[in-house]
Amino acid sequence: MKRLRNMIMAAVTACLGFATVAQADEMDEILKRGELRVAVQSQGAPVSFVNKKGERTGLAVELAKMMAADLGVKITFQDYDWKGLIPALLSGKVDIIAADMTPTPQRAAQLLFSRPMFYQETVAVVGKDAPYKTWQEINKEGLNIGATQASSYGDAVKKFMPKANLKEFAGGTAAVAQALSSGRLEGAVSDLGNVTNFVREFGNLKILEGVITREPLAFATQANAFHLKLWLDNYVELITADRRLENQVNYWWSSTDWEKDHK
Repeated sequence: MKRLRNMIMAAVTACLGFATVAQADEMDEILKRGELRVAVQSQGAPVSFVNKKGERTGLAVELAKMMAADLGVKITFQDYDWKGLIPALLSGKVDIIAADMTPTPQRAAQLLFSRPMFYQETVAVVGKDAPYKTWQEINKEGLNIGATQASSYGDAVKKFMPKANLKEFAGGTAAVAQALSSGRLEGAVSDLGNVTNFVREFGNLKILEGVITREPLAFATQANAFHLKLWLDNYVELITADRRLENQVNYWWSSTDWEKDHK
């Protein structure tokens, strides 16, 4: 009986210890710290960029600011190249990634994703004088098609334009658009929001007809950050219900209204 009692006490102690550890989760750390640490890629409007006043803004940035304000904590942004976002999260440097990131099977195997914040349409863009009308026409041998390094855009090129030669750029969509505009590429693949912006900016590009893919875009947490992931899901529901999410998406993603205020 004494041995059995000792075993029971040991089990209870272990359970209590586990509960104590379980309670000290990522949300507790954020609230205790009083700070939400967010990884962004500030290399192109309208998702994340630095405006004419030198202020960091954009759709993902403003959504993250709303989150921190509603949590009652300050926010700190850390800027990375696209390929540096996931390593920064996995290493614990940040709490979430706030970017136009697609929860692909490969990424979801490493991270937890929130419910989609919004959806993007992936399209192709070429030089204004190029003889192509639809994106299917640039699936040709000898054509160099650009995309952001380690992005779903590159995956779309590989899957839907296997005959073309994929060229990946670490500098994000801005670097891809610059390469296309200067004639170093025959085409590029990215989201409609960014592409529309660069077509206006450079003046010598055009969007090809047709949507290649329509993808959900979400924020990401570490794989064991269950409480934070559930909080993000709940937050998406709340800001959908009160239309704040719709207002942000309409302003930043579905129109050019933001340009007069920030460019």
